[in-house]
Amino acid sequence: MPTAHKTTIIILALVIFGAVGCDVDPTTGYTTRDQYVQNVRSVCVPMWNRGRDVYRRDLEFRITESIVKEIQANTKYKISEEARADTILTGEIIGVSQEVMAFNPDTGNPREKEITITLAFTWTDLRNGKMLAHEDAMEVTGTYIPDFGEDFFQGSQDVLDEAARQVVRHMEADW
Repeated sequence: MPTAHKTTIIILALVIFGAVGCDVDPTTGYTTRDQYVQNVRSVCVPMWNRGRDVYRRDLEFRITESIVKEIQANTKYKISEEARADTILTGEIIGVSQEVMAFNPDTGNPREKEITITLAFTWTDLRNGKMLAHEDAMEVTGTYIPDFGEDFFQGSQDVLDEAARQVVRHMEADW
């Protein structure tokens, strides 16, 4: 088969498949619209709370800092004080658990540990009182390896950063 003939067949096939693809409902696929709520410009993020059964210190400071950094880095929203903000994101660390996943057979010490942090949060529009996002018990889990010199602080920071990413994902607009 001559090369020109092959090229014609390939172009014809692409046109046919392209036409079939154009028949898909555009409202059910991807969008180029902004992924965040259109009428919100600013967010107040007050210090999150520690639940009454959470005894690890400073987690509330660290999760608040992680969320503020995530909002600033990956959204169009500006961080603002409550009096000037369009919305407020309040939350609480309601649980922290840690489990040993593997032991070092030589020493009997933990080789790998898993941390699970459970959060509850609400994102509310201050202008009309409407709840924009809410979670009662969002669990985020991560691991760290004490054999490599990692400690609870490092392992929990990774989990808190991932939790911040998940909280900010909840702030995306519905498609």
